[in-house]
Amino acid sequence: MKRLIQLLIFILLTIITQVGGIIFILSTFLFLKNTPYKKLKNTTIFIGIYLTATFILIPPIASFCGREKISNSSFVSPHSYLTIVLNRNYVSTPLNKSLQTIGKKFNDKYPNLQLVYLDANFPFLNGFPLLPHLSHNDGKKIDLSFIYKNIAGKHTNQKPSNTGYGIFEIPKEQEKSTTNFCKSKGYWQYDFTKYLTFGSNKSLIFSNTANAFLINLIAKDKNVQKIFIEPHLKKRLSISSTKVPFQGCKAVRHDDHIHFQIH
Repeated sequence: MKRLIQLLIFILLTIITQVGGIIFILSTFLFLKNTPYKKLKNTTIFIGIYLTATFILIPPIASFCGREKISNSSFVSPHSYLTIVLNRNYVSTPLNKSLQTIGKKFNDKYPNLQLVYLDANFPFLNGFPLLPHLSHNDGKKIDLSFIYKNIAGKHTNQKPSNTGYGIFEIPKEQEKSTTNFCKSKGYWQYDFTKYLTFGSNKSLIFSNTANAFLINLIAKDKNVQKIFIEPHLKKRLSISSTKVPFQGCKAVRHDDHIHFQIH
């Protein structure tokens, strides 16, 4: 039973953080035995080793694999610090540069706002899945939060869910629902991110002007290959760029975040 539990922990940590499973196995060689508060002490040992690896060891090793941590600044910031702790904030150097350029231009237009990113990629191995995403596996993809207004009508860096996912800007009455279309075709997973909010603030209002400016700004970047948002938002925001195709029903809906990727 002990080995089974360790195996399950290894699998879970690997899925969530990529490196956590290996660090857990290595940590077991240092675990204490026959000591008071053994579980608490061993958990502390693992957390200490994991954080040391995450912030000191992994970044320089990842650089040899062509990936680096996103450079956080006054205009580029993670939605949650957990993104960093879970090692889901790695990108290629060209994508990092594009993020900084886009973030600076966006901040010039909206000085009080930041380019807020969600999941990017793990630090190692092309093809290693960053679940639940289908394509965040090569350092070239990233998700950004939409821009919202508060109840006073002012733009804010706040987001409608704690994870950044799952609170959708649903189609208006005259707009086509791609979600209904995809789910009618049997793609049940299309809106499953509604279960991943972990708390919400539904008082925020989607900003048409700021989001249109941001998406057009991303599209103008020469390194950007594709941008995914829901078709009804593309139409609503009058986005004409050919870099904004429909992502397909096999993915998930993109009216809670912006996905973009570089060449």
